[in-house]
Amino acid sequence: MHPIVVVLLDGLGDRAHASLGGRTANEAAATPNLDTLAASGSTGVLYAVGPGRAPSSEVAHWSMLGYLPEEFPGRAVLEALGAGQEVGADDVFAFAALRPAEKRDGELWLTGRPRGDEDEEEAAALIARCAELEIDGLHFVLTHLRRGEAVLRVSGGADDRVTDSDAFFRDRHPVLRPQAAHPDAATTARAAERWTRLVIDRLGGERFNVITLKWWGRARPAPTFLERHGVTGTFVADSRFMHGLARAVGLEPAHAPESDDPGADLARRIDLIRERLDEGETFVFTHLKATDKAGHTKDPAVKQRTIERLDAQLGELPADRAVVCVTGDHATPAYPDVIHSGDPVPLIVAGPGVRADAVDSFGELDCSRGILGHLRGPDLMPVLLNAADRPLFLGSRPTPFPGADGYPAVLEPLVL
Repeated sequence: MHPIVVVLLDGLGDRAHASLGGRTANEAAATPNLDTLAASGSTGVLYAVGPGRAPSSEVAHWSMLGYLPEEFPGRAVLEALGAGQEVGADDVFAFAALRPAEKRDGELWLTGRPRGDEDEEEAAALIARCAELEIDGLHFVLTHLRRGEAVLRVSGGADDRVTDSDAFFRDRHPVLRPQAAHPDAATTARAAERWTRLVIDRLGGERFNVITLKWWGRARPAPTFLERHGVTGTFVADSRFMHGLARAVGLEPAHAPESDDPGADLARRIDLIRERLDEGETFVFTHLKATDKAGHTKDPAVKQRTIERLDAQLGELPADRAVVCVTGDHATPAYPDVIHSGDPVPLIVAGPGVRADAVDSFGELDCSRGILGHLRGPDLMPVLLNAADRPLFLGSRPTPFPGADGYPAVLEPLVL
């Protein structure tokens, strides 16, 4: 059996661009190391939640790590966990964001956000002004994180099935009214609307005058990564919510900051991968956001150059002693009208015993012709566990954990 390494390049997938000769940034980029890795292993394309679906990173990661939609706690819970907060099943969480807004025809339109350290003190004071409110028997408590971002904890019998007031596209939609996504959530949705109006009153006349809510959720039972997959290890990332995601599934979060030099950032992650494998770990997952940031510039050439800078480091991946996977969680095309898209993401799996298919270069079209075909997020861990000689034999049920798909490492012996 072999350890498993995943190098997740956030937002890796792309769309074809006329400026790149009708190619994606991955196809246009010079990627000798990724080409070599593709030639030595199996390839395919990945849709984290299905073709045409444009997932957020947290939804995509949840699926790719082998967890079910009904087990997903919501991004706000992951943010709280990443911030070191206690999360219990009795509370509901939402992610709160202090923003400037202007009134247009009776609607509030967001106009920006707090920026830099110069806004930190002001943002913290305004969040504190709205820190605790009691509405319709529900207790609303804000905990400030940074630059006006906060976790809202709602206790007293709240329901998390409430829609966002933040519509994401602030240039296209105003601040929205919270609505119940289920009849049982009607009381919480009404209270959330009243809370939003009270906050606007308290912030009246201030530069930052509204707090939006999104990513509602609550803790839900789910097996640990070890229980479900039979392996455990380290989750390497920079962001708070990624660390919360690691904690939610029982992986060890390891902080690796990101800088303006994505190549150096990836090199440090690969060094950490090697260190953890030397220590005997069976699973190491690394996340890097550089490709996602490049896509959000909406300049295909920026994304192409970013991929080339990352490729320069990927020749150091330890495919000689581990099953190595390089892929992304979703597509972040350099197209101005979308945040993420549901386009396919290239996928490579290489390592000891992994069969080389006929694909010898990296990119969406080439990888789509590979032996792994078109996969969905829930397929990823079974494919990796199988390549690592760790699949669960489906003719047996040695553990009680739902959805187990790896060779079991948590067993309950019969003691005589």
